[in-house]
Amino acid sequence: MSTPAGVARSGSVEHQPGKREPHAQRVPSWARRRRSSSVGSDRSYGSLLTVTPQNSGVAPYAPEREPALPQEIFGYKTHSFWKALCIAGYIMSCGALLLVFYWKPAWDVWAKCVRCDLQEADVVLLRTTDEFQRYFKKKVIWVDLLNFLDSEKLDHIFKTDKDSFINKAIMKPYWKVRYIQVQKIRYVWDYSAKQFNRVGSLEDSHTCYQIHHKYGGGLTRKEQDLRRLICGPNTIKVEIRPIWKLLFKEILNPFYVFQAFTLSLWLIQGYIEYSIAIILLSIISIGLTVYDLRKQSINLYNLVEEHNKVQVIVWTKHEGNRKVESCSLVPGDILVLEGQKHSLPCDAILIDGNCVVNEGMLTGESVPVIKTPLPHMDDTLPWKTHSIEDYRRHVIFCGTEVIQTKQTSKGPARAVVLQTGFNTAKGDLVRAILYPKPLNFKIYRDAFKFIVCLALIGVLGLVYTICVYVKLKQPAKDTVAMALLLLTIAVPPAIPAALTTGIIYAQRRLKNKKIFCISPQRINICGQINLVCFDKTGTLTEDGLDLWGITPCQAKRFQNFHSFSSGCPLPWGPVCRAMATCHSLLLLDGKIQGDPMDMKMFEGTGWEIEEASPENAHSSPAESCTVVKPGPAASRASVEGIMILCQFPFCSSLQRMSVITQDMGKTGTFDLYMKGAPEMVASFCKAKTVPGNFMKGLRFYTSQGFRVIAFAHKEFSKEEGTDLNGLEREEMESDLTFLGLLIMENRLKNETKPVLEELSAARIRSVMVTGDNLQTAITVAKNSRMISRSSKVILVEASLPEGSSSASITWQLMEDVQQKSGEIHDPCITIEGTDDPSGPGTADNDFHFALNGKSYQVLLSHFNSLLPKILLNGTVFARMSPVQKSSLVEEFQKLDYYVGMCGDGANDCGALKMAHAGISLSDQEASVASPFTSQVSNIQCVPELIREGRASLVSAFAVFKYLTMYGLTQFIATALLYWQLQIFGNYQFLVQDVCITLVVCLTMSLTNAYPKLAPYRPPGQLISPPLLLSIVLNVGFTLTMEVCGFLIVKQQPWYSELRSHSGCPLGNQPLFPNNGSANSTAPQHSVLSYECTTLWPLVTINCVIMAFVFSKGKPFRKPIYTNYIFCCLLSLQLGVCLFLFFSNLETVYKGMEFLCTPAIWRICILIMLLVMFSVSFLVEDAILQNRRLWLLIKACFRFHSSSQYRKWQRELEKDAAWPPMNRTDFAEETIAHLNPIYEHGEEN
Repeated sequence: MSTPAGVARSGSVEHQPGKREPHAQRVPSWARRRRSSSVGSDRSYGSLLTVTPQNSGVAPYAPEREPALPQEIFGYKTHSFWKALCIAGYIMSCGALLLVFYWKPAWDVWAKCVRCDLQEADVVLLRTTDEFQRYFKKKVIWVDLLNFLDSEKLDHIFKTDKDSFINKAIMKPYWKVRYIQVQKIRYVWDYSAKQFNRVGSLEDSHTCYQIHHKYGGGLTRKEQDLRRLICGPNTIKVEIRPIWKLLFKEILNPFYVFQAFTLSLWLIQGYIEYSIAIILLSIISIGLTVYDLRKQSINLYNLVEEHNKVQVIVWTKHEGNRKVESCSLVPGDILVLEGQKHSLPCDAILIDGNCVVNEGMLTGESVPVIKTPLPHMDDTLPWKTHSIEDYRRHVIFCGTEVIQTKQTSKGPARAVVLQTGFNTAKGDLVRAILYPKPLNFKIYRDAFKFIVCLALIGVLGLVYTICVYVKLKQPAKDTVAMALLLLTIAVPPAIPAALTTGIIYAQRRLKNKKIFCISPQRINICGQINLVCFDKTGTLTEDGLDLWGITPCQAKRFQNFHSFSSGCPLPWGPVCRAMATCHSLLLLDGKIQGDPMDMKMFEGTGWEIEEASPENAHSSPAESCTVVKPGPAASRASVEGIMILCQFPFCSSLQRMSVITQDMGKTGTFDLYMKGAPEMVASFCKAKTVPGNFMKGLRFYTSQGFRVIAFAHKEFSKEEGTDLNGLEREEMESDLTFLGLLIMENRLKNETKPVLEELSAARIRSVMVTGDNLQTAITVAKNSRMISRSSKVILVEASLPEGSSSASITWQLMEDVQQKSGEIHDPCITIEGTDDPSGPGTADNDFHFALNGKSYQVLLSHFNSLLPKILLNGTVFARMSPVQKSSLVEEFQKLDYYVGMCGDGANDCGALKMAHAGISLSDQEASVASPFTSQVSNIQCVPELIREGRASLVSAFAVFKYLTMYGLTQFIATALLYWQLQIFGNYQFLVQDVCITLVVCLTMSLTNAYPKLAPYRPPGQLISPPLLLSIVLNVGFTLTMEVCGFLIVKQQPWYSELRSHSGCPLGNQPLFPNNGSANSTAPQHSVLSYECTTLWPLVTINCVIMAFVFSKGKPFRKPIYTNYIFCCLLSLQLGVCLFLFFSNLETVYKGMEFLCTPAIWRICILIMLLVMFSVSFLVEDAILQNRRLWLLIKACFRFHSSSQYRKWQRELEKDAAWPPMNRTDFAEETIAHLNPIYEHGEEN
């Protein structure tokens, strides 16, 4: 459903006149009639609630979650009469109606309430706008402020701050507030806007000036109390649910309710042994589930509980500093940051001083990060817009550890509380765990449809039973009991649990390979992955970078190359200055800490780092700073040392960082040094300082896979005492002088090339998504065989509209670009790998698109129709920002690819969450942002995960088919026995259900994954022709066999309808009244009969046969004989069944309630089973699992895949002009598509 135009921002609910709730879900007729009669045509009842973080409320460094689902909201008012009627219904139905309403909260609301305006509602109904259309019931809560504050205090507060959200949320003159709680977030009713607004954070509209002057002086006690009442406490509370609550919630699951009904029926019928066995298994299952849920709850509670018990110093207006509990913090409070290391209990904007924080809990990278204060800017732009994409450098996020604070001349470092509670970065992380995105995987939808079909078959059996028993004039009690029993037989209650068996075993095998999973249901999805996106640095290549050389620049020309391998120290000069100062390194506890690349670069200078001494600090504009000095191994320098006074931190979206420095002993003169992506740095430099062959020189190195960093410099003067932290970054980073290039070597990991070749052989696409240079990324892709040497690489460069010209897109063959630039590779530089003519991709149509993040964004905005075509062959995406990585994964998913994402850094968190299977190579706590985490930091985990996913998926199908066949086989046999008012005995059912079926379900999935990835995927849906045909044919074979056995036994000369246990017929001689096998006076028995004795082995041994036939090995699992436990137990089951059937022991016959039959008849039954096995195995293995046959059938009937990417491939195969090369195209429209994620900022 499209977002209503009235919803201007996320996090709010706005009325839309005339908006009605569409009947998207089947609603009981009584509810539909009442709703339609209560809705007025002139009132507004529904609108849209977007349960997502507010623009100001998103933690940019928190793992980017999938966009939370927008929810439609509808107001309802409880009606006393309908409520009383429902209570009567609860009593009359013995609680059944209450249970239905528990499962369907929407029905509960529709039954008790009438529709009304949201402003009058005491209950609201939320409905997600995704395909699941789930409903959630929320009560509207009232808070009477007069119970906590007197009206005079409230009047005073509102006079001082009329425009705040607090003022709009209070009903006057009653001083009441109404709100709803959705996924731990509080939404307060705004009486002026007539909508629910999210609270718990400062408004986005505040400017830098307002934040400094409105909140810089702190809040009064009264303001704090009022904000605390409306916004709630600053706590991230995760309830440790009592065991009894977890137990009741699990027991009230529809599956267990159905099972309880089934067991009650069986106990009434006297099936005590089997019922007790199922009850014990259910108790164990429920107990393990409750234990697991309780353990997870305790672990999550321990993770966040410390957050709620932090002591902080708050600056209160008119009172000064005071120490308070962190739970009492409110948005707008002033935090005083000083003292030892501590964890921040909220998100806060730094307004004074500097801070060094460790964001490892959120990012997965334990690298110190410097936070700078929000500038004092007197403009009308919102503070985040003013800071553009670099606003994160001013925000200290909840859960991060404050390592060091640097005070200013005004005093200690201070920060304004931005967000509290679950609105914070850590709160959003916890909510991602508490409320995971529902999985939309075909196997689970198909399983539900299949169970419904089985239930319909059970209903037919119920009708059949009633007809038979009524015709034979049986008591009504027996008729109802036996009809319900046949209904329960058709739907094996173990189906939902059996689907998870393979997942549990796969999760255990993954754990043994050091791959951990927090979302087990995604393991099956991994079996369908056909495209994997890889980050480059730290994922495909080594984490560390080795210094290779420097190319200085002077007089617009590149100078002599300096190689670090020569052993000579780096010569003193501007590049040495830049390398020694332009970094984010810190001296913590006597050790240098920071980004690994910065550390490697700084080590190459031979300089040392230290904190400023008091005498140096005295002459510095900053109270404290970092000082670098030449070390013993450094070249002779003309300065004693350099002070790093101010820093503009690195941001992946800005692709640069810069520092302001001053030579020790100097005053009034400062230097700015910048480092970053060469193209970005060059754009800030004076054109006259950039070499004319800059791009040629850059391509010379990047085409060989080197990581290239550029440096620039600027000298300027400021008056003594100038606050450098208040300088505009955009103003300072201009008119720079280009200094040169630093070349660093980034080697491929040993496992990268073999893994990518394995994925390619399995026809799984590999795509590189990196923040590095495009040429470097292409070279790494070629060296790793992601792109074969014989493949064409087409560079796609898109440009934004300029003036009257439309947006353009240029297609250029990379080889042509290299020839035009006249590149000649230096023989001393070796490129890893050699051409492999026999490798994949020698065809003329083998080509790959390569583009950067800027071009990708232009494609999204202006060439939306071209984007799917490019994505089909897009292999290298460089200079991609974190939000662009997430967007790319989403675009691939729109083409119906099952996307995996493998990365190791914080910039990958969003893409890891967006992908079907995100694999983090980080073992930090932030790995909760990714469904899978590998403690082995290479991409070998990717094929391992796909292998286990395929094995688990195939196991799930096998178990599902087996249980379906087991239920239908038993259903057919029972229906045949009902024809003569008989049924299997207790122990007969016990052997079939426990000794055979239960054991098979527990052991069939133990088969390990096949070590080699097949070049195709297993079926992804249950409702597919091979699987349906398998079940239909096997049911047909089983029906034929059982009906033949049932009818033929009646034709035997020794057959008799009257039964007893004494004696056995002699051969095939006709029976006489005195031979002991028939007793004319014996009463009719409900179990003893030759039909029952014949059908039992046909059903039981057929279950063993089906278990063997459905246990498919290659190509997704190892052969069945490698599953030793399963094979041994299957052999044991077959042996026990044959022993029970062929033994002539009176004890066995009495216990199992068999009648003794002639040996020749038993051999006939065995022959029937052998024929069944042969036919079933032949059909399953030679026909249904014959891939070539199915491909031939598809070709004959011209069947084509419905996947979007397949449709595009077929379309492009007919286009002779594709791919375009060496041409430029222009957009037909100025703007064809807007990416809302990008438009609203990086993290939103």
